[in-house]
Amino acid sequence: MDDWAVRAEGLEKRYGEKRALDGFDLAVRAGTVHGLLGPNGAGKTTAVRVLATLRRFDGGRAEVAGVDVARDPRRVRGLIGLTGQYAAVDEVLTGRQNLEMFGRLFHLGGRRARLRAGELLERFDLVGAADKGVEGYSGGMRRRLDLAASMILAPRVLFLDEPTTGLDPRGRGEVWDAVRDLVAGGTTVLLTTQYLEEADRLASRVTVIDRGRAIADDTPEALKDRVGGDRIEVVAAEAADLPRIARTVARVCNGEPRVAAAERRVHAPVSDRVAALTEVARTLQDEGIAVEDIGLRRPSLDDVFLRLTGHATADGDGEGTEPQTEQATAADKDKDKEVAAA
Repeated sequence: MDDWAVRAEGLEKRYGEKRALDGFDLAVRAGTVHGLLGPNGAGKTTAVRVLATLRRFDGGRAEVAGVDVARDPRRVRGLIGLTGQYAAVDEVLTGRQNLEMFGRLFHLGGRRARLRAGELLERFDLVGAADKGVEGYSGGMRRRLDLAASMILAPRVLFLDEPTTGLDPRGRGEVWDAVRDLVAGGTTVLLTTQYLEEADRLASRVTVIDRGRAIADDTPEALKDRVGGDRIEVVAAEAADLPRIARTVARVCNGEPRVAAAERRVHAPVSDRVAALTEVARTLQDEGIAVEDIGLRRPSLDDVFLRLTGHATADGDGEGTEPQTEQATAADKDKDKEVAAA
């Protein structure tokens, strides 16, 4: 495989009159985590399903691990893993039994399935709970077991569709650690997520998709720079001091300061961050202006997301259950079933 684990050019997918993918382009470098972000109904899950050969596409071309998705879907399936939004493990079985079952489903045979299950339990730090029923697992443990199941055949490319939906912070951290370990072992990960912090922590590159098209593709830091780089923020103790604070900030910022009166906050972009903060803090102190908070802020991916798409992030993507903008006609679904069964 060359430098690219996933390539898509001009992908199109229609559900009746709706265009779920409308000339979508994507390039994922091998051995990395690549984030795919977008508002509800943007086409994230449809893109993953197309690349994982679970959806037939109507135009364009795509390769996964160097294999053409349309021409050789069976071979693609042997090279990938897929983890959906919800854990697909059997709660009645133990963790070990789940992995052995998946191994047998992949035709590994009894002995190889047991060996592979043991390897994965160790890799995902589940040895202590291996022989306990999954019904007693925490959300993070179930997710790690689900990831382990997707690694039975050690895929070269792993598609993770909203892998931490519904998990608490500890569970999310456990999954993040597992993903980092996978990439360290050579697996390429394409990650769709509703948590922009997740993409910031894990992804070396991010593609933003909206209305079925890629509207931005860059590193998280470069995307943040598009919003305006560093900014200084001052929260006044008294609303009456906002005009004086704005004048002070204006001396060091790159543009006109913005005043959020309801929050008693003044903020503006700056280039020399340390010098700007020092001068503003000293001036406010000399003039006897009381503040509740003062500091430097980096733009977040939330800021980037809002600037690029015009939409705020939302809890839950909705695409996993075919949202209204991506509903398939009966004929489309029949075609897709044929592809999945091929």
